[in-house]
Amino acid sequence: MENYMATYLIDVVALAFLCYLIHSNNILNQNRKWPFYFSTMLPVLIIVAEGGTIIAGDRNVDLRFLNVFCNVFGFALTPVILIVLVSILDVKILRIYKLLMLPSILNMLITVLSPWLGFIFYVDANGHYERGSLFFIFIIAYIINLLILLISTIRTGQKYHYPIKAKITALSFFAVAGTSIQLIFPFVYASWHCVTLSLLLYYLLLSEFDGSFDTLTGLHNRAAFEKTANKLDCENSYSVIVMDINNFKEINDAYGHDFGDAVLKKVASIIGESFDARCVCYRISGDEFYIISSETDPVKLEYQLKSMTNNLGKERQNDDRLPTVAYGYSIFKGGKGIGFKEVLNEADEQMYYFKKLQKNIQKCTQTP
Repeated sequence: MENYMATYLIDVVALAFLCYLIHSNNILNQNRKWPFYFSTMLPVLIIVAEGGTIIAGDRNVDLRFLNVFCNVFGFALTPVILIVLVSILDVKILRIYKLLMLPSILNMLITVLSPWLGFIFYVDANGHYERGSLFFIFIIAYIINLLILLISTIRTGQKYHYPIKAKITALSFFAVAGTSIQLIFPFVYASWHCVTLSLLLYYLLLSEFDGSFDTLTGLHNRAAFEKTANKLDCENSYSVIVMDINNFKEINDAYGHDFGDAVLKKVASIIGESFDARCVCYRISGDEFYIISSETDPVKLEYQLKSMTNNLGKERQNDDRLPTVAYGYSIFKGGKGIGFKEVLNEADEQMYYFKKLQKNIQKCTQTP
């Protein structure tokens, strides 16, 4: 018993340290922190409950009530941890799809009735613990919640063009394999070591995910752009679009930095809405935006750029302080002996040519 309690203490200390990491992390999205705290502290409570079942022991009549209470607590709340992890990614998912909570609620109800009806588990009058006839419901609830977490994480990655599928699949496999040991061998207490490691790895995964986005605009940041650019090779075709806000310094000087930030967010929102799923949008620096796309048809690229220009024009009708945007693009068909830097430079040169052309047109229209 002392060995199990010592390893549980290590798990609790590790989870407490994870709470500290969450608190001190400036990269992790602030909206994720409280659900993450909850999903970290919940295992601590369940580990304490499992420790209570070990203390109560098998066939200990005097501590039968403790054994029953701790088993109810542990079996009822274990699948909930996975649902809380879903809310870390996007709490709206649970608000919209309330039926996702059904397996957890059903498992809770059956677990609460188990001390009398022996559904999930049963502790007899002599203090002897046994799994109940409906123990499979607990397993099914756990597996369903794990699948919900897996699917929601992959969908979030796809939504934001983040390569998360392989990582979350590997992490889920690790969690299933680790927790299955105790399901097969009930008195091998290994599940919470696996859960603790999985939470630490999930924290690292989400920190990397949130670290890929610009905090002001919500677009991907420069680090994410460079990571993607380094993976591009001469075998695959792609296009690069470079965009720059016209006269942004003058806007900051005239209306202040708060309005300048509002302009950046508005322009970024329009860019994100105007391009399809084949395009990944990045904010590289102050007023400079890049797009890497798998689209190589110039007609389709021009259509999306025109859509962006029209959408920005509609917003400028409501507020003429909003600026225009200059852009240029370059298409790489693959197989050529040039690198990404040359493709980017070509798009950049085209953008500056377009910017110069816009300024000349503006001067002509202002000349009496």
